[in-house]
Amino acid sequence: MTLDDFSATLSDGRPPISLSAPLAALWWDAKGEWDSAHACVMDDNSTDAAWVHAYLHRKEGDASNAAYWYRRAGKPTHSGSLAEEWAAMTAALLARLTPPRS
Repeated sequence: MTLDDFSATLSDGRPPISLSAPLAALWWDAKGEWDSAHACVMDDNSTDAAWVHAYLHRKEGDASNAAYWYRRAGKPTHSGSLAEEWAAMTAALLARLTPPRS
């Protein structure tokens, strides 16, 4: 799935079932549903979920909580725009869904 494919699903009522919890969180976030996005990653202990969790708390304006989650994810605190971070995270996580071509 490409970023364009992912974005095209945003007109649907629910995220595609093939998405991981972190990608589902980014899907909900793109629709302006912060609480639904947060619920997707709240109980997921993966580093991908921690990365998305960090972004969500950064978006919320809770810098100290975001910093905690960036550390859990092993990622530096993002200094660019929220839109840039969303696009970069979404593209990176989508790339993991698609096996490389031989």
